[in-house]
Amino acid sequence: MKILVTGGLGFIGSHTVVELQSEGFEVVIIDNLSNSSEDVLQGIENISKKKPFFEKMDLREKSAVQAFFEKHNDINGVIHFAASKAVGESVENPLLYYENNITTLVYLLQELQKKDEASFIFSSSCTVYGQAEKMPITEDAPVQVAMSPYGNTKQIGEEIINEVAKVSKIKSILLRYFNPIGSHPSAEIGELPIGVPQNLVPFITQTGIGLREKLSVYGNDYPTPDGTAVRDYIHVVDLAKAHVVALKRLLENKNLDRVETFNLGTGTGSSVLEVITAFEKVSNTKLNYQIVGRREGDITSAYANTDKANTVLGWKAQSTLEESLASAWKWEQKIRA
Repeated sequence: MKILVTGGLGFIGSHTVVELQSEGFEVVIIDNLSNSSEDVLQGIENISKKKPFFEKMDLREKSAVQAFFEKHNDINGVIHFAASKAVGESVENPLLYYENNITTLVYLLQELQKKDEASFIFSSSCTVYGQAEKMPITEDAPVQVAMSPYGNTKQIGEEIINEVAKVSKIKSILLRYFNPIGSHPSAEIGELPIGVPQNLVPFITQTGIGLREKLSVYGNDYPTPDGTAVRDYIHVVDLAKAHVVALKRLLENKNLDRVETFNLGTGTGSSVLEVITAFEKVSNTKLNYQIVGRREGDITSAYANTDKANTVLGWKAQSTLEESLASAWKWEQKIRA
């Protein structure tokens, strides 16, 4: 079966391509390389002994999307990762986020709607819950008013998919990620942010290796045990495997609704300081960090109730926080060697 993976050279996308190929799927990648590198193709091939088909393309170009689906008219399913994803940047440049995250989704769905049947996996986010009132967060938690344009694009994306499902043959699963970290155990692929990292763990590893002078911890006055923000950090390989399970569910017609939603996390919250301490332990490196003011758009706490994914999908995160951080550190050391 042929599967399109948009943003397939990115962090989560590349790990998912590896898992798809190891399960025997034929993979086609679309990526515009705005936040990734074509070198990732070699890493994917080194792990899976198979090179996926790659097309450099910008999904914001409607005619290019149409031409792609005419050429690849035998696509059985789509996993849609391609999107801008930094909360802070979205606050500064909202129109970029609405163009990149919404129009691309619309163009893809317009092509899938022409098919007799289509399976669609959407990269959503726990940001749709905003600051949830109860922890851990279940899929039934109310979707809050978005605290950033990035979060809003994920909410709008989910709404679009739900509305399209009512009038088309598209079956979808919305996967609401918590915080993906780590890298493939082979260290052939990993998180490779372009410029200054927007996420905590790559900033930690870059500080640990000396690329960054110090790590800024945004706020220590949150109502949490140590005052720093709490998140649910999930190993990227665990996350990638969940995509394959979800895709198979749709392809095998095991879905109970046209659109299903699952949280993907570990079910455990870790504070920023806990992550720093765990990193220092696994890397045997003292981290230079400073407490600074809170960052706009950040919430206090978010960690998942994963019961639904565990029982319905039969999927469960396997890696510990320390194992995830150790893999991220191994990757950082390799790319700086």
